[in-house]
Formats: sequence, structure tokens, C-alpha cells
Amino acid sequence: MRIAAIDLGTVSSRLLLGEVEGGTALNWHTTTRITDLGEGVDATGRLSAGAMARVADACAEFIDRARDYGAKVVSTTLTSAARDAENGEDLLDVLRALGLAPCVIAGETEARLTFFGVAHDFAGERILVADSGGGSTELALGGYLPGEPLSLDRAVSLDLGCRRITERFLASSPIPADGEIREAARWANAMLAAALADVPARPGRLVAVGGTATTLVAMACGLAVYDPAYVHLHALTAADVNRCISLMTGKTAAEIAELPGVQAKRAPVLLGGALIVRELLAAGGYSELTVSENSLLAGMAATIAEILDGRIAAVGWTPDLMRL
Repeated sequence: MRIAAIDLGTVSSRLLLGEVEGGTALNWHTTTRITDLGEGVDATGRLSAGAMARVADACAEFIDRARDYGAKVVSTTLTSAARDAENGEDLLDVLRALGLAPCVIAGETEARLTFFGVAHDFAGERILVADSGGGSTELALGGYLPGEPLSLDRAVSLDLGCRRITERFLASSPIPADGEIREAARWANAMLAAALADVPARPGRLVAVGGTATTLVAMACGLAVYDPAYVHLHALTAADVNRCISLMTGKTAAEIAELPGVQAKRAPVLLGGALIVRELLAAGGYSELTVSENSLLAGMAATIAEILDGRIAAVGWTPDLMRL
């Protein structure tokens, strides 16, 4: 059966199309649109009309793509921005009118889904997975063996993301001051260090997912054309991250957008996201991390496959499946 999964995040809206057979997700690929749903939410507590319209337009495109692909069911999740916004129900009504069954998932569920999507590449290995998004950062620690229950020591969500940190600390002028950058870094480090303070044994591998991490690989390696196969499972060192931050420091968003590997629409929040990745490495005591192209969408696809196969979902969450 062909399936579709839609994830509506704080910065980007994403579509996964793939096949499921025997409880396994196969041959899937993704499409991303930067829609900035969380624009202004940290300050106002509300989704703007423009942001909701951008997401609705992306979802209309995604539905058309899913139908053309022959997908029979679709699952739709929303994360940090929708969790925070007092008028989130307005967006859900718009999505329902398009024929979707939107579900605002809890931060812990987001962390578990992301871990599930990532851990298939590290079967039997105890890992720490970090998903640094636009409004939140999820941390999940544990291991996974196919066919066995998901084993997590921790799954938490922090109100720390590239758009949130940018709007709170780095948006007073076109070029953030050194003092603002230091203050943003201290804030991120304090939150991450507190979340990792009582981890009994630090896993040997830190895996990072999300648009900031993948873009940093593209920047560090000077990728003129983005290559997901190259980025997937690529090692990113603390020195790489620091070099990228140095390249962006003292530049406007428009100038950052001119750097190799940077999407223009991601440029305004990329410095803030890079600071979070740098402080994640420091707080965890890591000198490098592994970047994964798999993330929440991969976890959703694997979970949909389990449900359609009649199994209990390993992540402890059952998606609402809408038939197309």
C-alpha cells in the first residue's frame, strides 16, 4: 500500500510518500516547504493569518501529490508552533476542510517518533537523538532492535528552537551583536545542560536531525547542490559548527543566504539554529555528531506501517489515518 505522512513544523512543512509492506516502510521520499508557521508565535502566542495560509497552500499541494502518487491513507501531525498557539484550532479547522485529520502531538511523542525514525540505522546501539526544530528541541536517549519494544531512558521536549531563539535574542537588528549571540548561546546551553545533567551514562553517539543540522553539513562541505544521500549519516564536528557560525557572524540574513548550501528562506534563523547545535555538543560533552536525514516523518512512516500490519505501535502513539 502507498501512504503519505505530513508534518507541519514551526519552520517547515514536509510530506513523505512511500510504500508499506509486511509492516515495513519502503522506498519513501520527502518534499519540504519552508512555511514559517511559528513566525511571531513566541512573542504573541498566536498563529498569524499569513502563516496559516502558507501552511494551507503547502498542504493543498501535498494532497495533490499524494493522490497523484496513489497514496491510500495520510497521517498529519503538528508540533511546537501549534502546541504553543492559543488559536491553533483555527488552523486545524482549515486543515480539516482540506480533508485531513490533523493531530497536534505532545513533545514527548515527537521525541519518540523522531527516535524511532532515526534508530533503524543504529539497531542495537544506545544513542542520543536530538531534533532541533523551529520552536522546540527534542532529546531521546535509548536503543531499538527491530521486532522488540522501543527502549527509551528519556524522551523530552525543550522550548528551544531556531525561530524561538532568533526572535527572542537575535532579531533586534539586521546583524546580531556579539553580546546578543553570547546571550542566546548561554540560554541554549543552560536548557540543554539541565536536560542532560542526570543522564547516567552518556551514549557514544549523538545523532542530530532537522533542517539546521542538515544545512550545516551542506555549508561545511560547500555543497552547491544539496545531496541528501551525502548528508545522511555524515559526521559534523564541533570545529565544523564553529566554522559555520563564524561564517554567519556579522552578516545579514540576505548575506547568509548567499553562502554555499543555504536555502534563502532558512537563512534568517540559521545562525540561531547553529548556536543550539554548538551548545548541544558542548552540553553533552561531544566533539562531533552524526547527521541523519531520517526524522519524525520516518518515524511516522514506520508507525503507519505497524498499524496497517495490525501491530501495536512501538512508540506508544496511534496515528489518525485519513483515506484519500
